[in-house]
Amino acid sequence: MGFEPVKQRRLSDDIVKHLEALIAEGSLRPGERLPAERVLAERFGVSRPSLREAIQKLIARGLLLSRQGGGTYVTEALNSAFTDPLLPLLESREETRRDLLEFRHTLESACAYYAAQRATEPDLARLTLAWERLEDCYRRRETLTREEEGEADAAFHLAIAEASHNAVYLHSIRSLFELLRHHMVTNIGGMHAQRGETRERLLEQHRALYQAIVAGEAENAREAASRHLGYVREVLEEAGAMAGRLARARRRDEL
Repeated sequence: MGFEPVKQRRLSDDIVKHLEALIAEGSLRPGERLPAERVLAERFGVSRPSLREAIQKLIARGLLLSRQGGGTYVTEALNSAFTDPLLPLLESREETRRDLLEFRHTLESACAYYAAQRATEPDLARLTLAWERLEDCYRRRETLTREEEGEADAAFHLAIAEASHNAVYLHSIRSLFELLRHHMVTNIGGMHAQRGETRERLLEQHRALYQAIVAGEAENAREAASRHLGYVREVLEEAGAMAGRLARARRRDEL
């Protein structure tokens, strides 16, 4: 029987695995700056040379990047799936806007289900802050801009994805965040113009979703998310049909 020497693990490899886990679970976000080398070494209980070696390995893998005189960051490329030039292309096409709603319906219903099952106290605290910010937007209708409402809406759904503790769902939502925000900003005006009760309905739907997650009611959370996105799609399709009829009517007047 042959015996081979047991390879001793390098401390830097353990640090790499720990940092990779933080990135994968979403604790370290794309674009986020890592703490100072001294601080990070103290937190991990390791030497600064071992930490530097680990960071260099992650830079080589494309997960981190170093800016001259500006520290070390998680690469923004982790969020590059739905950025320029794809973002304007998707936003400009009616069929892809519909596709986005279908994708959101599937993804966000699942996120709500698992968030209700898995959310921790810190998750619920972040979700509550996001909900209160969104609720405040609905209340400030006279001074509210579309951009503020779209940003708060997207942040609320991102907080749900974080609470789902599913890394694939979370990174999918994060990579879609700008697309979702733009999509919501674009849709908000049309929805409010199409139906006068839209703002109150959206408030009720988001409240029901928030309450189901906080109560740990997974099926109710999934159904609340599904109803919300179903309503959004219904109103937008109605608005699109109305816009089409108006366009045809104007063309007839021009003949």
